[in-house]
Amino acid sequence: ELAENAQAALVMHWAVLQRQIRNEGSVARLPTEESEAYFRTRPRGAQIGAWASQQSSELEDRGVLEARVKEYEDRFKGGDVPLPPFWGGYRLVPERIEFWQGRLNRLHDRLEFEKQADVWVSRRLYP
Repeated sequence: ELAENAQAALVMHWAVLQRQIRNEGSVARLPTEESEAYFRTRPRGAQIGAWASQQSSELEDRGVLEARVKEYEDRFKGGDVPLPPFWGGYRLVPERIEFWQGRLNRLHDRLEFEKQADVWVSRRLYP
């Protein structure tokens, strides 16, 4: 989906604090070198799991996953686990950031920062 529409949003919400940050912007796939560097920081089991999992696809039986894990453990036994060709990250380059703080009676504080050319412009928004 990101290959077809390189726009995304990321939201961090802290309900107990009644605070939220929303970032919107363009995304770009990380260079292989950066993905590889991050992959190397992950535990070996997680690296094997990256190969074994068909993430978010239907899994009929947990035994299938466990068999795939065993298959890749055997395949990469005694050596480093290579970076899967399908594995990598994306970087969000913010173009708009909103800080929200909950207030009584839904009279929340909202501060927006939007990048215009090379300058960040701020404004307060109605709740």
